Amino acid sequence: MLNDTAIRRVDDDEAWPQAASRARARFRRLMLTDFRSYERIDLEFDGRPVALSGPNGAGKTNILEAISLLGPGRGVRHARLDELPRIGGAGGWAVSARLQTGGDERALGVGSGDGEIDRRVCRIDGAAASGPSSFADCLRLVWLTPAQDRLFVEGAGERRRFLDRMAMALDPAIARVSADYETAMRQRQRLLEEKSRDDAWLCALEMQMAENGVALAAARRDMAGALVAAAVEDDDAAFPAADIALEGDIEAALAYQPAAEVEEDFAARLRLSRRVDADAGRALAGPHRSDLLVTHRAKGRPARLCSTGEQKALLIGLVLANARALSLKPGGAPLVLLLDEIAAHLDEARRAALFDLLDDLGFQCFMTGTDAALFDAWGSRAQSFEVKGGGVAELFLTSGIR
Repeated sequence: MLNDTAIRRVDDDEAWPQAASRARARFRRLMLTDFRSYERIDLEFDGRPVALSGPNGAGKTNILEAISLLGPGRGVRHARLDELPRIGGAGGWAVSARLQTGGDERALGVGSGDGEIDRRVCRIDGAAASGPSSFADCLRLVWLTPAQDRLFVEGAGERRRFLDRMAMALDPAIARVSADYETAMRQRQRLLEEKSRDDAWLCALEMQMAENGVALAAARRDMAGALVAAAVEDDDAAFPAADIALEGDIEAALAYQPAAEVEEDFAARLRLSRRVDADAGRALAGPHRSDLLVTHRAKGRPARLCSTGEQKALLIGLVLANARALSLKPGGAPLVLLLDEIAAHLDEARRAALFDLLDDLGFQCFMTGTDAALFDAWGSRAQSFEVKGGGVAELFLTSGIR
């Protein structure tokens, strides 16, 4: 769509006063060095939603991935650190950003350690941070990627991770709870496989699993309730409301037992199942085996039986409900949405409805698509960039809405 656009940079908030005043958090600048396909780029943003268009393989998702690494976890691709440096580069990589919230601006940075490709170094305002979880005090990230389009038809693991990421946005402390549970579970399994007789150490690990596992299950229940409460009830809504259920022993027990009792019962169950778990090579009980069950509320149909378009709409509906839930919760770090290939499987009417909903929510969001025309319904409400040939150029509409 270059024939009706021109390249230009918008640096002044006054050009977009409404977007600037409504944005709860705004990335003002993003710099990548030897990251994935980019030798170096330096992008400036004015607070509007950001639309990145370009052909497959141009590097659009790399930009979203870079932003996602400014948060807990391993980003939108769940990639290993040795996959992040640019091929042919010096071997290291760096992502830095300027984030503005109200009148405050924070400098966030993440990259490889000096000569250590498998170590991630994090900085906030130039000072060393303890790790990616430190970024949770500055912003929260929620994303949707094409890999999640099969969320409802594949294994339970990805559905758990999807729900847990949303729960972490609601309460960043859940990231540590989840990590501590996984660590205790791995250590216990190693002792069982070694046929350790250290009963005191096994009991301590099982109590850690119980405490953190019950806390994780409780956070999932809270998140599921928040999603249901924030869902749009209109049967004609472009993104249908979903009924949500959690399938898991710990989550079910919390519905009728105090958390302390559930912890005791879970720890006792782990003690009794040591031999079985040793033979199986894994713990057979716990929140790591739970599942998220989603149903199209208006049709009463399980999401796994819905059409591809309906599944995409349900997914987007859940992400929007998560954003609404976060907007209703006082305090907490601001939210930024990362929506990769968001227009895929959406017709023109649903695309327009999505953009209106995102505009109403007021969060800054970054979206990708193969064709700039997919974002036409945004008009001048979004800041558009073309990703091509290893570079990124801003697109400016010269004649109003396309």
